[in-house]
Amino acid sequence: MPLYHNEDQAMLADTATSFMAEEGNIAKQLRHWRDRDCKDGFGHGLWKQMAEELGVTGILVSEEDGGLGMGHVEAGIVLEEIGRNLTPSPFLTSSVLAATALNHGSSDLKGRYLPGLLQGDSVFAVAIDETAKHRPSRIAMRAEKSGNGFKLTGSKSFVIHGASSDMIVVAARTSGSDDDEDGVTLFAVPKDAAHMNHDPVRLVDSSVATHTKFDGVELDGDAVIGEVDGGREILDAMLRAGRVGAAAEGVGVARGAMDMTIDYLKQRKQFGKLIGEFQALQHRASHLYSEVEIARAAVIKAQQLLDAGAESAELMSSVAKAKVSRTAGLAVKEGVQMHGGIGMTDEYDIGLYMKRDRALQEFLGDAYFHANRVAELSGY
Repeated sequence: MPLYHNEDQAMLADTATSFMAEEGNIAKQLRHWRDRDCKDGFGHGLWKQMAEELGVTGILVSEEDGGLGMGHVEAGIVLEEIGRNLTPSPFLTSSVLAATALNHGSSDLKGRYLPGLLQGDSVFAVAIDETAKHRPSRIAMRAEKSGNGFKLTGSKSFVIHGASSDMIVVAARTSGSDDDEDGVTLFAVPKDAAHMNHDPVRLVDSSVATHTKFDGVELDGDAVIGEVDGGREILDAMLRAGRVGAAAEGVGVARGAMDMTIDYLKQRKQFGKLIGEFQALQHRASHLYSEVEIARAAVIKAQQLLDAGAESAELMSSVAKAKVSRTAGLAVKEGVQMHGGIGMTDEYDIGLYMKRDRALQEFLGDAYFHANRVAELSGY
């Protein structure tokens, strides 16, 4: 498979590029909502526009369920532009992670939640991690049988958009010990569930997450996504989709930071010369460009393998996430350094790319987590 977009995908990229640059830009979205201390951290109006004007909120939802029936390559195109413009959006949590889970749900669950997603009226979150670091192999939160349903008890950490969501996909343990592979079940928990409490925290990139406690949350049996005790397979599918999606957004962050830096090198003068004429900075810029292109190729390969249902998609999703984490980190550091003193000021946007990169690196596993995972999956 070629590591570039076909004609239809290129058309989607052109549309997403112009839309995000105009409607999702930093001044109109990130700075606007940050400076107003918005409790959600994103604009619901833009989310509605993404549904009505772009039609991409259901990009991974099948045509039978009213969606576009596209794949992870197409979702990644949208995410890359979200990253390039630092657009605060629930696309990754709602249209990628939660949508992947709901694709495995019953007709009743799909009918209850997918229409709101497709129309841009609903926002979804996922609650997986229970500690400061991403460790999905360990699920300690309990879901005990209660009448015809279940009672959820435990807590989840750093649930992105948790307090803003209409539904949260929650991974809980219905049997076995905390570290068992089996015995995990996924639940669709509505926002108005009793005994669910959110403690919001604003992250370094100005997005809002929650530490969410479940103190005996009662759910009907039809809240189960998939099969009881059989949620690990769906959870793994969600994680693959989310990691590749996060990597695509990270490529956008890297490209946005790099583009801003290259533009600055062409404008800033020192000693009577454009600083872009200095060979040392040219070498650094060339190296950064090469790294970004390699990272982008790794992400496209992971997306293609995921769409093809290939076994190697598991490995490649971690390759992509690890590579992008390193590359985006390089891009934002080089950006701040080459901008000099102005790069340390809030009024200049390059520092915002560094903040977004830092939050995105941790989401669904940092470079160390995924480098270790690549080694394990490769037999080391």
